[in-house]
Amino acid sequence: QVQLVESGGGLVQAGGSLTLSCTASGLPFRIYGMAWFRQAPGKERSFVAAINYSGGMTNYADSVKGRFTISREDAKNTVYLQMDSLKPEDTAVYFCAFRTWQSDVNQYQYSYWGQGTQVNVSS
Repeated sequence: QVQLVESGGGLVQAGGSLTLSCTASGLPFRIYGMAWFRQAPGKERSFVAAINYSGGMTNYADSVKGRFTISREDAKNTVYLQMDSLKPEDTAVYFCAFRTWQSDVNQYQYSYWGQGTQVNVSS
């Protein structure tokens, strides 16, 4: 029932820009935070950015801070990741996920992952 579909990936040269989209269904999108993760070949999946349910609070990995921007449009059930000044090390499969609060352990959980969209940044 819950589904997230990423799109917008592709090939771009270093220094270029790309915008990813993630459209969700099956959950009340507007009351959940959302996040982007990425996984490069041979690497662990790593956090990229997150946005809270209202869009008023965001946070980013240090490696993308100042270059990437996460945003959301609740009317479209969509979260975006605008990526500027791309570097070859940004090459990865990018995933979106719902962010939920686990009150029993006082931490966030990222669940209901999409299948990902490939981003390739050439030198």
